[in-house]
Amino acid sequence: MTSEPETAIDAVITWVDGSDPAHIARRRARRAQAASRLHPNGLNPHRWGSSDELTYCLTGLANHAPWLRHVWLVTDAQTPDLSAVPPQIQKRLTIIDHSVIFAGYEQALPTFNSLSIEAMLWRIPGLADAFLYFNDDVFLTGRLLPEDVFHHGHPVLRGKWVDYSALAEDEASLQDPALFNHFTQISAARLAGFSPAHMWASAHVVHPMRRTLLANLFASHHDAFVASISHPFRDLAQFQPMALHNHAAIRAGSFVSIATKDHLHVRSGAETQISPQDMRATLHRATSGGSKFLCINDFPQLAAALPESREWIKRAIGA
Repeated sequence: MTSEPETAIDAVITWVDGSDPAHIARRRARRAQAASRLHPNGLNPHRWGSSDELTYCLTGLANHAPWLRHVWLVTDAQTPDLSAVPPQIQKRLTIIDHSVIFAGYEQALPTFNSLSIEAMLWRIPGLADAFLYFNDDVFLTGRLLPEDVFHHGHPVLRGKWVDYSALAEDEASLQDPALFNHFTQISAARLAGFSPAHMWASAHVVHPMRRTLLANLFASHHDAFVASISHPFRDLAQFQPMALHNHAAIRAGSFVSIATKDHLHVRSGAETQISPQDMRATLHRATSGGSKFLCINDFPQLAAALPESREWIKRAIGA
C-alpha cells in the first residue's frame, strides 16, 4: 500500500463495428463452426452495434479526465473514424489489434466475445499497471480525478455486496439473457474463493484494474483462462474477468468501495420500458453535475426512440 497518488493511469476501450462486411462474414463463419447451442445473450446483434459511442466516450475522456497518460483502443482488424475526437486524445491513443493481446493463444481467434477479450487486455504492450477499462458505451459525464478510481493505490470499486445463492441454484434462469452477467460474476467469485451467498456485484461503470494482479491471476488460474477464452461467443461456462479481478483485490484487502452512487445506467430496451419523460429525467441527471459516469447499453435504440438524447449526451460529455 502506498500513500502516493498514481503517477500513470491509462484507459483501455474495446470497440467493434458490427456492420463491417468483413466482420459480419467472420462472425457468421465462426457461428457456423459452433458445436453447441449458443446462449441468446451472446448472439444479441446489438452487442456489435456502433453509433458514435466511441466518439462520445473519447470526448468525455478528453474533457473530464485530461490527466490520463494514454488511451488504448482494442479492435478486431478495424480502424475507427477518429476525425471528430479531440486532438489531445488522438495524440495519446494507440490502436491494439486482437492478434496482439492474444499472441500465443491465436487458436481463440477470431472472437466475438467481450468476456474473452477482457481476459486478455492486461497483455497490451506498454500498458500502465493502473488502468481503467471502458466499454465504448460508458461515458464520463463529470470531472474525474485520479483518486476517484485509484485511492492510495487501491482500485475504487462501484457496486454492492449481494446474496446470489438462490440464483446460483436456479437452473430455470440460466437461459435468461438479462441474468447472464449475474452467472458469470458468480463463476468469477467462486474462482476467487467467494460464495454466491456473499459476493461483490459490480456496477455497469468504468472498471479500475491492476495489470499485475490480472497477470498473476492468469498465471495461477491458467487453465480456467484458456478454457474461458476458447468460446468465440459469450457462454455460461465463462467467468467475468473484472469480477475475478475485483474479488481477488477484495481478498487481498487492496480495494476501496464507495457508498455514493456517482453513475447512471440505461439498460438495453429501457426506451420501451420507461416513459420519454423519465428517460429525459435520467439524461438530465447526467448533465446536472451529480454523476461522473453514464452507461447506455444500446445507444442506437435510445437515439431512435428519443432523438434529442444525442444532444443530452453531448452536453454531458462537455462537447
